[in-house]
Order: sequence, then C-alpha cells, then structure tokens
Amino acid sequence: MPAIPLPFVIALLLTVLLLRLVLLREPALRPTIGFVGACVIVAAGVGARWAIDWAFVRFLQPVLASALPPVAWLCFTAGRTQTGGKWWLHFLPVALVFLLSAAWRVWQSPVDLVLAVLYVGYGVALLRLVGDGPDGFERARLSDAGGAQKATLAAGVILILSAVVDLFIAIDFGVYHGTHAEVIVTTGNLLLLPVLAYAVAVIGRSTPTDMAEDAIAIGPDVADIPSEEDGRIVTAIERLMQDKGLFRDPDLTLNRIARRAGIPSRRISGAVNRLRGRNVSQLVNHYRVEEAKRLLAETDMPVTTVMFESGFQTKSNFNREFLRVTGLSPSDYRRASTA
Repeated sequence: MPAIPLPFVIALLLTVLLLRLVLLREPALRPTIGFVGACVIVAAGVGARWAIDWAFVRFLQPVLASALPPVAWLCFTAGRTQTGGKWWLHFLPVALVFLLSAAWRVWQSPVDLVLAVLYVGYGVALLRLVGDGPDGFERARLSDAGGAQKATLAAGVILILSAVVDLFIAIDFGVYHGTHAEVIVTTGNLLLLPVLAYAVAVIGRSTPTDMAEDAIAIGPDVADIPSEEDGRIVTAIERLMQDKGLFRDPDLTLNRIARRAGIPSRRISGAVNRLRGRNVSQLVNHYRVEEAKRLLAETDMPVTTVMFESGFQTKSNFNREFLRVTGLSPSDYRRASTA
C-alpha cells in the first residue's frame, strides 16, 4: 500500500481548519481564510513537487511560497491600522520570484536565496510589531489584543525558521545534489505551515467585523507628553467608561475608543501606561470586572449573563480576568458576597 506524502497530509489538516473558518461566516475572517487557503495550495504543491516532479509544479512552487509572507503581513496588520491603497506593493517580490522561476532553465537564478530573504524580512517586520505591546493592535478587540500579539510573535518566528529551511535546501542541492531535500521540505512544512495558519486564525478572530468605523488618525508617537495632558486624556477615557459604559462593548478596540474620545490612539495608550501603569486592555478589563462584581452581588443573573453584560465575550477570558483581579472565581465571589 503506497504511503501518502506528509505534505498531502498537512494539506488535508489545513483544509479541515479552512472549512471550520468558512463555517463561522464572519467577514473579519476573510483574510485568514485566504491565507489558510494559500497554505493548502502550497502544501499540496510541495507534495506534488516531490511525488510527481512535474516541470510546471517545480516552476509554480516557489511562486506560491513567495506569496505567503505578504499575505501573512496583510492579515496581521489588519488588526493594527488600515492597510491603505498600496497593499499591492507587497506582491512585487512575488512577481520577481515568478520571473526568476520562469527563467530557471536559461539562468539558474538564486530563487532559494530570494525566498530566504523575503521570509526573514517579513518575519523581522512582524517581530517589530510585537514590540508595541497589545495596544499596538489598535483595531483588534481589546480582549483579544494579547492573543493577537502572541500570534504575531509566533508568525514572525515561523517565517524566519522557514527561511532557515530554504537555506538548508539550497545547501543540500549545492553539496549533496538534493539527496536530503525531500526530508527537509517535508519536515519544515510539517512543523511550520500548520502553526502559521493557526496564528493567522487567531489574529483573524480578534478583529471585529465592523472595522471600517474605527478609522481615526493614529497621530504622532509622542514620547514625553506633559503630565497634565496625560491626566486630561485618562480622565476623558475614564469618563467614557463610567458615564457611557463603553466597556460593555464586547468588540471594543483601541481605535474605537480613540474615535469616541477624539484623541489619537497612541496618545491614549501612552497616557494610560504612564498614569495607571497598565495598558488600555487592562484598564477596560478593570471596569468590566467591577461591573461583573456589582451584578453578581446585586442581581440574580446567571454567571453567563453577567459575563456578557459586563462586556466579556468568552468564558475563559472572563474567568481569567475575574480571578486575576479578585482572587476568586465568579461563582465563589457570588457565594462570598451573599454570605
């Protein structure tokens, strides 16, 4: 009985993930669905390359591989700021790889080296996004900003590791005439593609469906805002939370807060960090937990209803934040308050 090449198995697993994402029917997941679909095609192409070894597949495989870093970048930056009209510039390297792959028979171009540089470049760029912290993802839900940051970190590391795999393949062809290339490609795809697809799925799930209304100028990244201005900014944000109950919005993002307050998001993030010693997500969760405490003590609402009324969207996040602030689970807090 012939064995199924591992890249085809990977493609099948990614197809299952793709179907799960499609069935969610969320517009915010469209970039994620596109990327996971690209991963399926690349994994299937890798399998065809080593199982069938058609000339057309050998030409197409590096082209498909070169499209993954730009697509990943566009997916992850969708949770930060608006991409703008120049997104197509990210696909110029894909056109370059297309030309190099098409001219391979005439000139054995350094396609592997170009792919390695492309993956390292986008990987480093994604790692730089992580340095801004959860508040750097202005358009992601505040409750999911931490997860988006971790997913971005994972994607950046994985892209860089993918470049290492490409370099190993190039070395193997140069030294051992490709004797170990199939094992290297199979192992690399087995380890990297599914994890990268999952990371992009995390960032897709963290972006609300109505992102268009969140647009607001980010403003300059001011390092030393006077403390009086910090105070005014924090007062304005806390007034929105207390008087308007903005924290109850489960899809609340930093950009949405900035739009309501009329203050650039980076100024809000910096002021909250300096005066309160926390990020905006932690500040919002503070108000959500306080509201949950009030509802648990003063009403007979089920815990799940309290969770939604307080602005939390998932039970795991609600329980984690409530335990972090109070040291008790919501059910234990209710029993203690009534006692």
